[in-house]
Amino acid sequence: MQATRSRENYQEQASSRSSSAWEFWHQAFAINGSITPHVLPNVLLVGLYAGLVCATILLIDQTAHINLSLPIAPYEFIGATLGVVLVLRTNAGYERWWEARKLWGGIVNQSRNLAIAGLSYGPHDPGWQKEFIAWVSVLPYITTCSLRGERPSERLGELTGQLELERLANTEHMPSQASLVQAKLLRQAYEHHDMERFAFLELERQRATLIDHIGACERILKTPLALAYAIKIRRFIAMFLLSLPFALIESLKSPWLVTIVTMLVAYPLFSLDQLGVELQNPFSTKNLSHLPLDEISSNIEDNLSELLVSVRADSDCSDNQEQAVNRFQHRVKEVVT
Repeated sequence: MQATRSRENYQEQASSRSSSAWEFWHQAFAINGSITPHVLPNVLLVGLYAGLVCATILLIDQTAHINLSLPIAPYEFIGATLGVVLVLRTNAGYERWWEARKLWGGIVNQSRNLAIAGLSYGPHDPGWQKEFIAWVSVLPYITTCSLRGERPSERLGELTGQLELERLANTEHMPSQASLVQAKLLRQAYEHHDMERFAFLELERQRATLIDHIGACERILKTPLALAYAIKIRRFIAMFLLSLPFALIESLKSPWLVTIVTMLVAYPLFSLDQLGVELQNPFSTKNLSHLPLDEISSNIEDNLSELLVSVRADSDCSDNQEQAVNRFQHRVKEVVT
């Protein structure tokens, strides 16, 4: 039996290695989700320029005997330095992307905590519970629309009602308006449904933390990477690539080879630069690798709806048990009398 398990483990590991190898080559040549279509026009343009420059240099050398080529050694150091600068910019963009993902992880957790606390310590009124869960579920959707500059979907009217949805859509900051409704519901529970003060303060803290996460996302959105930094890097890239053919022609001698090598050098430089651009706004669907905010919001709604169903089922079960006990006591009284 142990030999069978060992054989199965070996087969699983072999299958995993084979899958990893296939995944590597699949992603290496993938177009969908790749940055290649965004940088390919610039790469082809640089290649065309390199071919024309090399042909011109060779023609001048053959006719006028003037050598316009440059030594290749300085470009080795310049290229390495430029690569490091581009990696730093890409890392800065990735840090923004990862911070945004952590903030949305906080929104997920705070939404669940707010819902659990509200259902546990809030009123047992089904109407209040349904409305509270609806507005907690709506906030992530509204935040997504706010970060993307979009109008809320009509489907959200099923949660809030069409009139409330229109009022939300016409406000300047939709998440604050949705959070205000949550605050009003909590105040109603505290003043009219005898919610404990400690529970009320804890729910208010959870609600305020949600707004803090949303504000941090807006900070990322409204503070792009410094424009002067981006301009300077792109200027260095342009100067490097436009002068590179003058250095390559001396050693390669062929315009075709110079064109190919220049394009091979230009591709990673343009790609790293574009990656920094794509990562600096992790919310927009126009950017590659944007955060799946719609899926995250839908997952929050499903989780909260499940919590509401579970609480109602427990409440119905308790009511049924209480009714059964009452019926049993009534029958006992009848028998005794």
